[in-house]
Amino acid sequence: MKVLVNAGPWLDVPPAGYGGIENVVATLVPALRERGVHVVLASVGSSGLEVDELISAYDEGQFAELQKPYNQVMGIAHAHLARVAAELRRRDDIDLVHDHVEVVGPAVLSALGGPPVLHTLHWDLRKHPAFYGAFPPGIAVNGVSESQIARAPDALRAAALGSIHLATPMADPLAGREPRVERGEHLMVMGRVCALKGQHVAARICQKLGLPLVLAGPVSGRDTAAELDVVAQNPYHPLHSHPDVRYHLDQVTPYLDGDLVRWVGAVGGQKRDDLYASARAALFPIQWDEPGGTAVVEAMALGVPPVGLRRGCLPELIDHGRTGFLADSEEELAEWLLRLDELDPEECRREARRRFTPSVMADRYLELYERLARH
Repeated sequence: MKVLVNAGPWLDVPPAGYGGIENVVATLVPALRERGVHVVLASVGSSGLEVDELISAYDEGQFAELQKPYNQVMGIAHAHLARVAAELRRRDDIDLVHDHVEVVGPAVLSALGGPPVLHTLHWDLRKHPAFYGAFPPGIAVNGVSESQIARAPDALRAAALGSIHLATPMADPLAGREPRVERGEHLMVMGRVCALKGQHVAARICQKLGLPLVLAGPVSGRDTAAELDVVAQNPYHPLHSHPDVRYHLDQVTPYLDGDLVRWVGAVGGQKRDDLYASARAALFPIQWDEPGGTAVVEAMALGVPPVGLRRGCLPELIDHGRTGFLADSEEELAEWLLRLDELDPEECRREARRRFTPSVMADRYLELYERLARH
């Protein structure tokens, strides 16, 4: 089977740092190729993932351009899709397109015709109500959790072939990526700092309980305190009023004391894995219905029990009392943090190896590919 995987024009695959969709693609593609799939990756020219073919409209990722006004950046995704469309018109050997580009992907591909398209929904489906409410015919979709699909508009849900949970290479014991570090006392929140992730809730709870907490992740693309300070000190900076910046400065910073509660900025590579793997637990005080939960499966793969609010995909990923804890309120979440010794890190690892390896995800996607190819 020959599949064009459309990752978009925003970041390298794999990304150098934060990059949710690009990390998903970088996890999926090697497992597909191991199963004999010929992968044509539509990304940016600087992507380093090993594939059979790479096509691109841009030499480098365009993510930084998204900070500019819409009328200056609206053509970026369209230029990328125009390159994809040209490739599909030029050749007749592509069996299927696996699209990961929000809205512009299915809009263009549905108008183009051609091979079957599977569009993966990585985001909050409350967005784009007009588009999702009249989703274009002929495009199949899949969710990244059952709870995500259950909340989808009728037209989008009618196009859904089901859901496939996200995976992580760290769940595969043969991949050699699982760090072996000594367990520490700190708790973690790993991910982009924004109100939806609820870092302020984790900070408030841990400060009240006297538990050490490390917050790791970028703030509106700023990876260090020095970079963020440049934004904070300049009221004319284009990011000064950005919601994520305001959230961090107004709601998270008051809890940061440099000792008990710390923000360490964005961390990557081995440093990130070691910091994560040495935590007693990973906190997910999410303030929205999280659709995918990559960080949850990563924590479990590292033997770090996830503890979060019972929202979105978390009940699908966490077996309460066995591989983590789920709470219905901030107060209950605090209570479970005092019972972390009841959770077995090895049980978390076993569950991740059973459910969240790249092989499991690739097998599920191959099932959907074959269903679409037959029709």
